[in-house]
Amino acid sequence: MTNIIEVAAGLIRNGEGKFLICQRPAGKTRGGLWEFAGGKLEPGETPQQALIRECREELAVEVAVGSLYLQLVHEYPDMTIRLFLFNASIKEGIPKLLEHQQLRWIKAEETYDYHFCPADEEILYRIRRDAGCGLDQAKQLI
Repeated sequence: MTNIIEVAAGLIRNGEGKFLICQRPAGKTRGGLWEFAGGKLEPGETPQQALIRECREELAVEVAVGSLYLQLVHEYPDMTIRLFLFNASIKEGIPKLLEHQQLRWIKAEETYDYHFCPADEEILYRIRRDAGCGLDQAKQLI
């Protein structure tokens, strides 16, 4: 059986209908692709604790972690991840580029303009659906 890497990420919303996405560093695996803030769990950490730590380390912000938005397992050619995506908000600080190439606050319909990590496709589908961005609306945006 493949070793599963557990990852926590945040659907960090800003209260204006937008959420935060981060562009992976060029030199890393899947470099240049967009993702949600977060990272791998360390031994003994809960997914919520990992998200708080990763946001501190990578963005210099303190986040409030809410309910679980989605959990999924995705198989990449080089690894399998179990991703826990939580609703979250920034309670202190302004996101800084400590790890990522770029940061953006976007709306659900703008997700079509960015190339995300493959594991995030199911998440993006749900975000678009929840925001009312069905396939008909998506075609109109093109």
